[in-house]
Amino acid sequence: MIDKIKNRLASEQGFTLIELLVVIVILGILVAIAVPSYLSLTQNAKTAAGQANVSSAIPAAEIVFQNTGSYTTLSFATMNGVSPGISPNVTAGPNSAGTGYCLQDTEVGSTTSYFYEGGAGGTAKITAGTCPTTAPGPYTLG
Repeated sequence: MIDKIKNRLASEQGFTLIELLVVIVILGILVAIAVPSYLSLTQNAKTAAGQANVSSAIPAAEIVFQNTGSYTTLSFATMNGVSPGISPNVTAGPNSAGTGYCLQDTEVGSTTSYFYEGGAGGTAKITAGTCPTTAPGPYTLG
């Protein structure tokens, strides 16, 4: 058996069609297993990034409130002025009374957004979805 393998390797013959097909079938099975796992992994990463971006923007929104006494000037630009590390995917805005705010993040390529309502009447938790249009909103995101 070993002599047969040595002769095969020493000769300049190629592989048979059956051998090539077996290799292609094995590669197809491996790809069929790997691709769904990869897609699930990337969606989980986008979810975690969206939640983390919203979470990291909360202190900046509170600093803007401490500096001005109201959330009426809250926007990405004002938050970025006090905390330059905020993700550009985050949008922020006050409610119509200026007593609360909403932060929202949608990662590129993700189908889910995450938001946080803070200030008076806010839920104070990061939730899947977009900033609500009902009380304590509506919010003017910018």
